[in-house]
Amino acid sequence: MADLTLDHVSKFFDDGGSKVVAVDDASVTIEDGEFLVLVGPSGCGKSTTLRMIAGLETVSEGQIRLGDERMDNRPPRDRDIAMVFQSYALYPHMSVRGNMRFGLEESTDMADADIDAVVEETADMLGIADLLDRKPGELSGGQQQRVALGRAIVRDPEVFLMDEPLSNLDAKLRSQMRTELQRLQEELGVTTVYVTHDQTEAMTMGDRIAILNDGELQQVATPLEAYHRPANRFVAGFIGEPSMNFFEMEVHGDTLANDTFTYDLSPRSKEAVEGTSRVTLGIRPEDVELVSDDELDHTYETSVDVVEPMGNENAVYLEFGTERRFVATVGGMRRVEAGQSAVARLPEEAIHLFDAATGEALQNRSLESADLAEPEPRA
Repeated sequence: MADLTLDHVSKFFDDGGSKVVAVDDASVTIEDGEFLVLVGPSGCGKSTTLRMIAGLETVSEGQIRLGDERMDNRPPRDRDIAMVFQSYALYPHMSVRGNMRFGLEESTDMADADIDAVVEETADMLGIADLLDRKPGELSGGQQQRVALGRAIVRDPEVFLMDEPLSNLDAKLRSQMRTELQRLQEELGVTTVYVTHDQTEAMTMGDRIAILNDGELQQVATPLEAYHRPANRFVAGFIGEPSMNFFEMEVHGDTLANDTFTYDLSPRSKEAVEGTSRVTLGIRPEDVELVSDDELDHTYETSVDVVEPMGNENAVYLEFGTERRFVATVGGMRRVEAGQSAVARLPEEAIHLFDAATGEALQNRSLESADLAEPEPRA
């Protein structure tokens, strides 16, 4: 086992003589046994990155290494990597047993009895031992997904690559399989790179997440670090549902202002925006407080536009001024109705400040009472 390293990796495509950059100078080291999630919007380069690791796409620049061994100059069959595809890619004419055996038959000289033993042990671990003689067409989506996982597990690879393997499942089964995948990966201890556009999967499954946009790596961090300490406005807006609220503001000394409201800054926040003329003020919906006392600091008269009840919480869409709209989340037992007035407080300890020109984070919310320490390494 060893670390998997992407060292200044880029991928270019030729589009009628012009160069299209799919992945731009991405560098990250995935530690032995780590579960890293590549997440971002469609077309951001995450699947291309995965395919370069697998050897299904060539690397235009940079290197991919497993430990001290360079991999990007090897054919896929020599990389000791197993991939789980979004479509599962099972052979329809083969039984479950045949699908799981196939890779070992083609790539090893194991005896048939040994292959059968490995397949049956893996099938038992995945809860599909009673399905070994069925064809893929006779299985549900969740069962097919387990077979695809089993086919990868029997190879006992150095690295698992997973390209949105849960996207074809319904919501309830997807949630169940997230938990099972995490348990399996921890039990096997195999380095795993997992691609998804679903931030819920990224936040709940990854030891760390790598957020991409337009082919560029925006931030690599633990899920909580990315949520509470975003490196830039893109990360802040992409991670979290409902998304972070943003307000474009001008800096006037110790005050931020736009055509609707002003926001007074403490010395800490003033120092963070010093030398910047325009900033973006961000605050997460759960940090927006609906209060009864409009004499508190940073409070604003608003009206409730729409309420989305979610059961455990309500997403309350608020308006103030003629064009400003933002969202607060409050407890599901709190009664809030459209059309009523509300006093919203934007506490300064909860705000984020970004450079309006570059999007770079100038200040993230205060986390004095939070524990975002790195997790203990796995045994």
